Amino acid sequence: MPNHNSHSVTPTAPPALLCREELGALVQDGEIDTVMVGVPDMIGRLMGKDLDALHFTSSLPGGPDMCSYVLATNVDMDPLDGYGLSGWHNGYGDLHVIPDLDTIRPLSYLPGTVLIHGDVTHTDGRPVDVAPRQMLRTQLAALAELGYEIRAGIEAECVLYQGTEARIQRGGYQKLTPVSSHNLDYALSRPPAMSAFFRDLRDALREAGASPEAIKTEGSPGQLEVTWPYGDPMRACDTATVYKHAIRHIAASHRMTPTFMAAPQTGVGSGLHLHISLWKDGAPLFAMQPGGELPELLRDALAGLIDALPHLAPLYAPTPNSYKRYARRSFAPTNFTWGFDNRTCAVRVVGHREGTHLEVRTPGADANPYSALAAVIAALVHGITTHPKLPDPCPGDAYDEDGPLPVPRTLEAARADFVASPIALRAFGPSVVEHYAHAAQTETDAHQRQVTDVELKRGFLRA
Repeated sequence: MPNHNSHSVTPTAPPALLCREELGALVQDGEIDTVMVGVPDMIGRLMGKDLDALHFTSSLPGGPDMCSYVLATNVDMDPLDGYGLSGWHNGYGDLHVIPDLDTIRPLSYLPGTVLIHGDVTHTDGRPVDVAPRQMLRTQLAALAELGYEIRAGIEAECVLYQGTEARIQRGGYQKLTPVSSHNLDYALSRPPAMSAFFRDLRDALREAGASPEAIKTEGSPGQLEVTWPYGDPMRACDTATVYKHAIRHIAASHRMTPTFMAAPQTGVGSGLHLHISLWKDGAPLFAMQPGGELPELLRDALAGLIDALPHLAPLYAPTPNSYKRYARRSFAPTNFTWGFDNRTCAVRVVGHREGTHLEVRTPGADANPYSALAAVIAALVHGITTHPKLPDPCPGDAYDEDGPLPVPRTLEAARADFVASPIALRAFGPSVVEHYAHAAQTETDAHQRQVTDVELKRGFLRA
C-alpha cells in the first residue's frame, strides 16, 4: 500500500535507553524486578527468559542459556530434522546468550520489567552465524571493509482485527472483522477505539525507547503503518522487534489482534519497507541534485539491489504467504525494477540533494527485519564490488514491464534460486544458506500437506 515516506535521511538522536547503572539503581529501589532477555529467532520473534532482576544485576554481564532449537525450528516451535545447528543428531544442546547492555528498555505494559536484546554464541564463545542479529552484523562488517556505513529507517505495516487471539482461534481464523470497515488511508477521522489504541501504542513505544516517527492508517480496512526515525541499522531492527512485542500486548488490552502476515486476506498486502542510504565520515553519499546524474556509488548500489535481491528472497519473503502479496496493482512489486519516486517498483529513489535515499519495497510484513536488511546490505556490497549493469529506470507503471526479472511466484522457486546462487553463497556462506534454505523447505512442505478452504470451495462438489 502507499506509504507516507516522511523519512529524513539525517540520523536523529534515538530515545535514550537505560544504562547499566540506571538499571542497577532501579532494581535496588524495587522498581524493576524482572529482566527479560530476548533473542530474535528466524521469524523475528523475541525468544528468551524472564530473569530475576537482582540475580541478573549481581551476575552482569552473564546471561542465560537456551536450547539451540530456538534458531532451528518452525512457527510452531517443533523439533525438526535437517538443521546442522540443532537436532536429534546432536541432542539439542544449549547456546549461550550474551545480553547487549546497550539495549536496556523498560516495558510499561509489563510493569517492573525491562527488555534486553541478546546475542547467541556457541559454548566455546563463537558467534552463531545463522542468528539474525549476527547475520546483520556480518554484512555491516563487510560494508565497513569497503569504507561505508549504512543508515536505515523501517516502515512496518500490519492489519488489526477485532477480537482477542483466543476468539479468533476459536473461529478458525474465518469471518475476521478489521477494526475499521473501509479504506482509511491517511485519514485523521478514525473510529474512537482505533485512536485510543494508537495513543496507547505510541506511549508504550516511547517509554521503551522506540518512539515512532509516525503512525497512520493504511489503504486496507484495519491496516496501519508505523515508521521510525532514520538511524543505526541494528537499533532500527531491534526497535522493530520491540514494536511487534508491544503491539500484541497493547492490542490485547483493547480486545484486538494484529497480524503481520504479508497477505492476511485476498487482495490485502502488508509490507516492511526499508529506507537506506550510505554514509562516510558523517556525510551522506547518495546526494544528488533534482534532475542530475546518479552518483557512481548510488548507481552501483541500485545495480546491486536489482542484480542480487532476486536470489536472496527467502531472507525477506520467508513463507509461502509472502508471495501472495506480490500482486499486480497492489503497491507490492512484481518485478525487479527501480524508478524515481515510483511506488510500482521494487526499489524507489526518494528525496533530493542530501536527502536522497532508497526505499526497498520487496520485504513483506512477515519478514525478519535483521535478515531482510542483511540481504539488502549484501546486495549493496555486491553492487559496489562487481559493478553490474544498471537497467534504465522505470518511468511509469512497472506492472506493465515485461523485460525485468519477475519476483519469484512461490517460496519453492525462491528457495531453488537461493541455494544455487553464487551471490548468496559469497555473502552469507554455506552454513547460513543451507540453514535458511532448509527453513524455506519446511515451510513449503507444511503448506503442501494442508487442504485449504479454497480447495474445498472449488473441489468439494465439483471434483
